[in-house]
Amino acid sequence: MSKTNVTPFAREARPIEAPAVEGIPLQDLYLSDMNPRQEADPEGIALLADSIAMIGLIQPIAGLRDEAGTVGVVAGGRRWRAIKLALERDPDLIAHRPELAFVPVRLAPDAATARAWAAVENTAREDLHPADEIRAFGRMREGGADVPTIARTFGLTEAHVYRRLALAALPAPVLDALKAGEITLGAAKALTVAEDEALALTVLDQIRGREISEHRIKQMVQPDAINAGSDRRARFVGIDAYRAAGGRISADLFADATLLHDTDLLDRLFAEALDAAAEAMEAEWAWTETLTEAWVPYGMAEKLARLYRIEGELTDDQTERYDELAELAEADALDEDGQSELDALQAILDGDFSDEQRRFGGWFLCVGQDGTIKTEGPYVRPEDRARAIEAGVLTGHAARPIEGTKADAPRSPYSGALVADLKAMRTAAVQGAMLDKPELALDLLAYTFAQKWGGPLAVRTDESLITPATETGFVPDPRLLGREDEGENENAAPDADPFDAFRAKGKKHRNAVLSLALARSLKYSDRNPIFAAVEAEAKTNIRQVWTPTAENFFARVNANYLDALHLDLTGCNPQGNGFKAFKSQKKGEKAADMERLFLDADYQAAWRIDAEKKARIAAWVPDCF
Repeated sequence: MSKTNVTPFAREARPIEAPAVEGIPLQDLYLSDMNPRQEADPEGIALLADSIAMIGLIQPIAGLRDEAGTVGVVAGGRRWRAIKLALERDPDLIAHRPELAFVPVRLAPDAATARAWAAVENTAREDLHPADEIRAFGRMREGGADVPTIARTFGLTEAHVYRRLALAALPAPVLDALKAGEITLGAAKALTVAEDEALALTVLDQIRGREISEHRIKQMVQPDAINAGSDRRARFVGIDAYRAAGGRISADLFADATLLHDTDLLDRLFAEALDAAAEAMEAEWAWTETLTEAWVPYGMAEKLARLYRIEGELTDDQTERYDELAELAEADALDEDGQSELDALQAILDGDFSDEQRRFGGWFLCVGQDGTIKTEGPYVRPEDRARAIEAGVLTGHAARPIEGTKADAPRSPYSGALVADLKAMRTAAVQGAMLDKPELALDLLAYTFAQKWGGPLAVRTDESLITPATETGFVPDPRLLGREDEGENENAAPDADPFDAFRAKGKKHRNAVLSLALARSLKYSDRNPIFAAVEAEAKTNIRQVWTPTAENFFARVNANYLDALHLDLTGCNPQGNGFKAFKSQKKGEKAADMERLFLDADYQAAWRIDAEKKARIAAWVPDCF
């Protein structure tokens, strides 16, 4: 029995019901808010009006009937504008084009369909401006469409839709500025990371018509945000630990970045994790010292004695096997098990540190830019040098005296980075005091110019602000953070001479500007007595701008230093239960308690800090100057 081949095209066709097309009076049509093209090019509309007048309207307009019976144009807004223009030009045109009296409109059965028509019809015919596309996506999302539906409707990836929807949440003035060409799409993307709408609009006003990098804009709208992917503290602590501690997080969708917003919390977690790593090493070694820097500063170990591993020896059989495995490795023919065996033999050759070395040696610990622990050492400290020599840990060249030091010289409790920060705080105190002594500042300027090889001021016009490792507890004179003449010419007439305007403000203003610039230029020096003389004349000290806290000081010195300082300031009984409890704590807990001793009245009362001791605490400064 033969079969008749029937192709798909030969099957019976089924009618598809299309949405009805009705003739709608032109006066009953208006541009719907759903239509993405709220604006149109007048020249393009004029050309389209000429075409309609010549050949008529070929394609119906799409619309949605409202409750009043009128119809909003959701697709075909350019044609609707062109029809109106054509009839305005020639009122008799309707006699030749009667269809223009009742404009053919395909009516959408519901609002969801109308939104889809508005989106598809406009994007399929001509690329929308990014601002229009952003608003179109936003309207569809508000109408209930999900991201996959929007992506399929437009023939785009879901990632593209997500990014556009992120931009749709921007304040309307930002999208208006994008549409007007006042900002770039990249600038709009950068503004999406703003958590404060008022700040976003302020930054918008600052960047209109200017070429500013996206990175800089993000800094402007989120000056304290930390990129979890690049910040070494965040990489070391981990996002999970930060989030578990209550840290606030947001996402920069356009940079595929996670942003952290609690700097103080991150710094505390960072210090605690670094201290924990140090305590773990102290179980095997005599000492450890943690550093806030990403490296061990140059010269920090200059006067320490380096310890080296005691190399091991292989048996004859092990030596033969080592050579065999090494040849295979060189020929890239070594499997995983063979590599493990070779590594084990190499570890024997490399050797290890002896128990005696561990009894005297210690390490510096820091966190590198990649967020991992970096160690340098082990070293023997100067105060342990004599005993290490006696124990035979240091021999030969290592046992010879280090020039310029004494074997029993006590080790400074202050790291190089901490000393640098303290010097900066002292400088900031003197700089702030100089602002009220313009004559002193001018005397220093004249003296600097009179010196053949330079004087106490680093005279320049690009003075840099004091930037310690942490700004906790640092409160400089607010005038140092701005410019005395900042914004002074904003209200001046466009053709006004700025120099004349400056001089018109008088000598008091001139002296204030000079004092600010010269104060910022003051260099710290512990060799040139002029710095100390200026400090004395200005009656300043570091505590005017700096208060020691756990973060900026106490956590950066060793535990023995904290014990001694606590005894000195409280005057408590070293054999008493209170001090014994303090001494038994971990260093991080001691640092926190020392901060309370300086700042917490209740804690001071518990330690019976009277008026005299409070005055000592208020005036105390480190003895590293």
